[in-house]
Amino acid sequence: MLQTVRRQLKHHPALIPLFFFIGGGTVMSMLYLSRLALRSPEVSWDRKNNPEPWNKMLPTHRYKFYAVNMDYSKLKKNGPDF
Repeated sequence: MLQTVRRQLKHHPALIPLFFFIGGGTVMSMLYLSRLALRSPEVSWDRKNNPEPWNKMLPTHRYKFYAVNMDYSKLKKNGPDF
C-alpha cells in the first residue's frame, strides 16, 4: 500500500501538501484529545482512590487550555469544602 502511495506521489507531486496537512491535522487532534483525557478535571481515571478529583482542585490551579488576562495565583475559593 505504501508503494502505491509513493508511486502516486511521484506522478502527482501536488498531492504532497495534502498528505502533509492531513497528517499534521491528525497528529494535532490526537494530541489535543490525549490532553483532554489526561489533564481535564472532569475525567476520573481512578475511581477508587480519587472518585471526585474536581473537588480537590485548588482555586489557583490552571486547567484551561487558554485564558485571556487571567491570573490564577490571585483567585480565592468561593464555595464550601466537601
